Amino acid sequence: MTLFFGLILLISAALIWRAWRKRQWQQEVLASRLTDAEWQIMLREVPLVRKLPPALKAPFEGKVALFLNQVDLVGCNGLEVSDEIALSIAGQAALLVVGTDAWYKHLTTVLIYPGAFKSKQTRQEGYVVTEEEVVRLGESWSRGPVVLSWRDVQQGGLNDDDGLNVVLHEFAHQLDDLSGQTDGAPPMAPGQSFAAWAEVIVDAYDRHVTNVDARRRTVIDPYGATNHEEFFAVVVELFFERPDALRATEPDVYDQLAMLLGVDPITWS
Repeated sequence: MTLFFGLILLISAALIWRAWRKRQWQQEVLASRLTDAEWQIMLREVPLVRKLPPALKAPFEGKVALFLNQVDLVGCNGLEVSDEIALSIAGQAALLVVGTDAWYKHLTTVLIYPGAFKSKQTRQEGYVVTEEEVVRLGESWSRGPVVLSWRDVQQGGLNDDDGLNVVLHEFAHQLDDLSGQTDGAPPMAPGQSFAAWAEVIVDAYDRHVTNVDARRRTVIDPYGATNHEEFFAVVVELFFERPDALRATEPDVYDQLAMLLGVDPITWS
């Protein structure tokens, strides 16, 4: 019995030490800074970074470094992962969480194709299961990986005011999944009311579905009418790239995202 409890204590101590060392490592990485050459690439590939308030510059650099240290970027179909590719993806992913303590803690791999890629999709209606191939620009799996088209990643990064960004979209799904399921309800920020979030998002989603069904022109991408998780992902894209348009159309959604993500892009110059 004494040996048993000794083993339990030893294992517990090892787990505690491992968790402490991981936190120490993360803090060391978060203190990292981009080199001048890396900053030049970042500013060229992700011009939205130019608008970051000075107070967010250091957290942004640290989260880019943490992303690159944690995540394996794997080129597919002959694509070689260059510094431009790595920094573009890491920079856009870091923007999403630059103002919050939330992190992609389960993500270890991003697969990158040169362009759009085919993905198998399974659907079930009653007892009937069908499988089809669909062409995608990006894909996010629970607990990873994320799959991206480099052509569309680069286009989304360079064009920072059209409200369309595949990295922000797919990493919004990763953020959403931190709650345990991808359903449009990510973990709330400290002090943020889940009840208020749910009321605002559900009401806005219902309005959006009504507008899309009526074939009205919408600021929010019609794809957001697919379900609550896609609605969350497309409004995140708008929040960063067209914040004024989102606030004018759905001010309560904008305010909830500002609380969730800890940033206010409409004030960025």
